[in-house]
Amino acid sequence: MVNSLVAYKGKPARIASVVSNKFELEFVDGTTRKVREKDFRFIHPEFTQVNESCAHADMEVLADFQEEILTLEEITEWLFDEYSAQTAWCTCLLVEDGLYFYWQKDSVFVRPTAQVQGILDKRNAEKIAAESLQHCIDNLANNTFDEQDIPYLEEAAKVALNQSKHAKILDHVGVENNEESAYKFLLKVGYFSDSFNPYPAKFSIPEDEEIEVSLPEIERVDLTHMNCYAIDNEGSNDADDAISVDGDRLWIHIADVSTIVDSGSELDEYARERGSNLYLPEQIIHMLPTSLTKALALGETKTSPALSIGLSMNKGVISDIEVVHSTIKVTNTTYEAVDVELENKSNADFSNIQTFIDQHKAFREKRGSISLNLPNVDVRYIDEKVQIEPQKTSPSRDFVAEVMVTAGRTIAQYAQENDIVMPYALQDEGDFPQEILDKKDNLSTAESFQAIKFFKRSATSIKPLSHYGLGLDSYLRITSPLRRYYDLLAHQQLSNFIAGKPTLDKKRVKEIIGINNNALADVGRVTRFSNDHYKCLFLKRNPGWKGEGIVVDVRGDKALFMIPEVGLMDQIKFKEGQVPKADEKMMLKVVRVDMMERSANFKPA
Repeated sequence: MVNSLVAYKGKPARIASVVSNKFELEFVDGTTRKVREKDFRFIHPEFTQVNESCAHADMEVLADFQEEILTLEEITEWLFDEYSAQTAWCTCLLVEDGLYFYWQKDSVFVRPTAQVQGILDKRNAEKIAAESLQHCIDNLANNTFDEQDIPYLEEAAKVALNQSKHAKILDHVGVENNEESAYKFLLKVGYFSDSFNPYPAKFSIPEDEEIEVSLPEIERVDLTHMNCYAIDNEGSNDADDAISVDGDRLWIHIADVSTIVDSGSELDEYARERGSNLYLPEQIIHMLPTSLTKALALGETKTSPALSIGLSMNKGVISDIEVVHSTIKVTNTTYEAVDVELENKSNADFSNIQTFIDQHKAFREKRGSISLNLPNVDVRYIDEKVQIEPQKTSPSRDFVAEVMVTAGRTIAQYAQENDIVMPYALQDEGDFPQEILDKKDNLSTAESFQAIKFFKRSATSIKPLSHYGLGLDSYLRITSPLRRYYDLLAHQQLSNFIAGKPTLDKKRVKEIIGINNNALADVGRVTRFSNDHYKCLFLKRNPGWKGEGIVVDVRGDKALFMIPEVGLMDQIKFKEGQVPKADEKMMLKVVRVDMMERSANFKPA
């Protein structure tokens, strides 16, 4: 075997000597190595210098040898018409390549034609993929991309949106596989625009789906003789509550969602997964299919189906509660129009409703209700522009809000009187200092901000406990079943009760509360993060923006400012002796915006 040509780890070598079952191999560069026989492959008995410039092999002959096992010498002679060191080495290279052959010990297995084609197709695909990847890498190095690069960037977007842990394109461009790094990179190359809101995707908020629904025929009480008013924003077409008076009784009418969305149904699961409508600056993601809203929104047809709540009230005490499935005739109006009518006292119905409202507010105030009216803003992203406006307040909005609180209190009372399990909203008594309670209706901005920490967090429970902030012994949300799942759940329980059907027991309602609380936590986070995202976008697009800040807290040489115009807060450090006082106002200028952190920093203008 001395002077034979062998292959060792893919390299040609000559057997220089054999000593005690050890073979000394000599390589082209003159180096040697002692190995065992099993470590190399015999190629040809005569060593000559070989190269990889192989003559064209006659591959057509392989059709006659499919799935046969031949020696290296046999297959070489068929392919090259001779068995020399060079041709044997070329055959060895072909076998190592694995396209047409593979080794079976020291023999060669000839692959079937179909298998060869499959390997070719795979290799071609891998080649195209490698070229495509390199194309993307080259583009991204220049902070650009084209349509061919989109699949790679979509993988990176999944990392940025917390939907995946790894994208290979990030490895190739030196970016860490984490949310922040991937998001910053995609902003840098322009795949994400600064107006893109990532938070619905990051928290896996389900998108709207279109599901056709039909309204079942059920027995309803005809209440079309009443004047029913659905008061909403200008342009709104999804009213889910209306108000009326009938003699000495107040009526609140609510979209009758539970007649379509039964407890435990597919639509019920759909709504529970979402928890509530999600109101974002750039879109609304609905708790229920919009087709259902169109079918049930009050005032969209000549008459509307409703769940109607009637009650009597004497000095704030509610009695003679009635809950019925009804048919009503609705007049849709706006807050602005009602403000005019309230001021002019030109609508007798509104004047009568105001009597109920005044009674109820006095009842709650006597029991210690407290609310903090800190400035807040509404954020919208419309036509590529961020709009930030103060949240609207008006007599008509207070008017509607108090009626809705009345409805929640009324059904909480009705549920207890009839032993119906409900998702009650509750809030423990806060630890408010007496000086805050003494002036609770006349607190300054800083005092209101400080008072926040004395509030206990609200919660939901099957126990009808008190709601301290509202000044009520028990309360539940009932007036927005199209938009909030707890309201829908309360409607389902009411509908089943008045129809004489079984209602959900305490254990099941408690389970649902746990599920819904998880959904609402995500809704709350996405809402806050999205609003802050667009607030920061507004400031980014308006560098040097100036606005008034109000000091709400002072700690040492730092003052915490509330900036009502943009709904943000920032802490600013001052020199000794220059720290402003609580409630002091100062013009501030934005100096830094961090879109990732959803924060902005200001300094005195």
